[in-house]
Parts: sequence; structure tokens; C-alpha cells
Amino acid sequence: MLILALDTADARGSLAVLRDDAVLATLRHDTGEDYSSWLLPAANKLAAEAGIGMADVDLYAVSAGPGSFTGLRVGLTAVKAWSEIHQRPIAAVSRLEAIATHVAEAEAWVAAFFDAHRKQIFGGLYQRGRGGLELAGEEMVIRPEGFLAWVRERTQGAKVSWASLDPQAVLGEPAWSEFAAKGCVIAEVTPELAPAIGRLGRRMAQENRLTDALRLDANYVRRSDAELFWKGPAAPKPEAAYGTHSK
Repeated sequence: MLILALDTADARGSLAVLRDDAVLATLRHDTGEDYSSWLLPAANKLAAEAGIGMADVDLYAVSAGPGSFTGLRVGLTAVKAWSEIHQRPIAAVSRLEAIATHVAEAEAWVAAFFDAHRKQIFGGLYQRGRGGLELAGEEMVIRPEGFLAWVRERTQGAKVSWASLDPQAVLGEPAWSEFAAKGCVIAEVTPELAPAIGRLGRRMAQENRLTDALRLDANYVRRSDAELFWKGPAAPKPEAAYGTHSK
């Protein structure tokens, strides 16, 4: 299976071409150029480097969130167009799960997070199962101390493996000392997540969990600034202390 994988969830994005799980070529978004002007030329450059044409791709694997509203829309719009043109399926992959797959420890629980700005993080807690990582609860946007409290409560004191693009977002929290006392460390993950997204996309294809251009949607977790401006703040909910989840 030939896979084109994309991550445009924040400025640290990347592209990759994989044949099954083997990476043929990667390209990192390491400039200040907007994705709207960078993505299509970069994809063509990557395809040429891998020696393929866009029509050769069997599957598009794309980070569907959480992350930047603008970045996600650009990536998903491009994938929708390619899917329509070439009649290929799409794997909508969680960026947090892609981060979590970088943990090598054998702990039953894996917590993944990255900076969401506004003194918040995007976070998700996963439990290892026979089929891989399974999301516990929902992905969330939340203050670091709230995420630590939620993980502690959900895992009931068990040791947790941690992975992040931004470990410093949690390391300074007083509540982290409790996890550190149990020997927990936070693995700092490379921001080049497209290869992991491609591998997760392949697994989703094997499990028949794919989508198409019409059904593909982003998981923003947090409402966009535009929605906040036009609709006003959301009404408080009982679970607000642990963050919110929306599409």
C-alpha cells in the first residue's frame, strides 16, 4: 500500500510517503510560509523525490486534529480534493495518537499532549490493548494541571508513560512531582509526525476504518476564534474542569 501522509495541525507540520510501514520520503514544514501556499508544491516535490505520481497513491492519511483551525482546514481540504480526483480513501488520524505511538515503554497507560496556547494543552489518555492504543474518554483542551488531575484519577495511581512535543508545558506544574516520584518521564517526540500518521492510517485501512471526501471532518476539540467571536462563550458544563470536546 502506497500512503501519502500529512500533518498540518500546527506550524511544525510534515509530509511523508510510505509503502506499507516503510518510509520512502519525508518533508518537514520548516519555514514561516503559510500552508495554503506551501502544501501543494511540497507534496509535488515529495512525490517526485519518492519517484511516484499522485495517481499512484492508494491511501491518504491526514492529521484530523486536534490543532490549529487554519492548518487543519488546509490539510483536510487538500486531501479531500486529491481523494475526489483520484478516487482514493482517507484515514483521519488523531495527532495525539500519533504522538502516543512514539512511546516505547510497556506501561498500560500512555498520556500524550502538546501546547494549545492560551495556557492550555491538547491532551489524550490511551490504554494499551491487543489492537494497539485505545482512547480513554475523549481528547481535550485543558489547563496542564487539569490534565494531570484527570490522568491521575483515570489511571487510579498506576504508572503512566508520557509523550509530548512540548514537555515543558507540564514539567513546571506542582502536580507533576507525583508522577515523577513514580519514575515517570516525558518522552520528547519529534515534530515530524507524518510517518507515524501514515502507519496509523495503514492500520485503520486494515481495520476498515476509513472515510471519504464527503465525510472527512476535523476534530478541533476547541472552537475556533471565529466561532468564539460570533457565538460568544460556551455555556459552562459540569465537565468543564476537565476540558471540552467538539467538532
